[in-house]
Amino acid sequence: MSTSSLEEIKRVKLVAIIRSHSLEGLENTARSLYHGGIRAIEITMNTPGALRGIERIKETYPELLIGAGTVLDSETARLAIMSGASFILTPTLKKETIETANRYNLPIIPGVMTPTEVLTAYEYGAQMVKIFPIRQLGPKYLTDLGGPLPFVETMAVGGISLENAGLFLKAGASALGIGSSLVDEKLVKQCDFEEIERRAASFVEIVNKVKSQN
Repeated sequence: MSTSSLEEIKRVKLVAIIRSHSLEGLENTARSLYHGGIRAIEITMNTPGALRGIERIKETYPELLIGAGTVLDSETARLAIMSGASFILTPTLKKETIETANRYNLPIIPGVMTPTEVLTAYEYGAQMVKIFPIRQLGPKYLTDLGGPLPFVETMAVGGISLENAGLFLKAGASALGIGSSLVDEKLVKQCDFEEIERRAASFVEIVNKVKSQN
């Protein structure tokens, strides 16, 4: 399997999660994130026009890594791949969806929580898993998982903020998926894209600080 997209996610360590009510909102948000230093974004499939959004943003920002999120089944995964998604994220664990992504040689990051689900996802062919929701579990959970399962890469998602992002990275997360604390739906509706850009730059600064300490 090609791991270039996965390696890029591990390098930049931040995946911005975008939900919007319009294609215009998606594009404006992507622009703000890009200017703020974000280089990997996830467009959720429950966003109207998500597939077209993947295509358009990929055309406008070829250096941005564009993934599809909230993928619930193998057919949706296939449609996202056909639209140009570079990686797939799911909120749950489903073997058929992982098999579809693997068939197209595309990284998939399924949502899991328990150690059994983490190992099962790995055995199904996922090279990275999304620990979701991480809010209730905390950074120490990632450290504990790394004991028996050090060979599984993790992305922490669900409750990542400017206050705890560094803690999750230091605890062993290979990447962070960031939603409302970065792309607040209210900011998008208010067209306050400057604030989204400012928050993006703040998250990038945290990542750079953690990297410099390693």
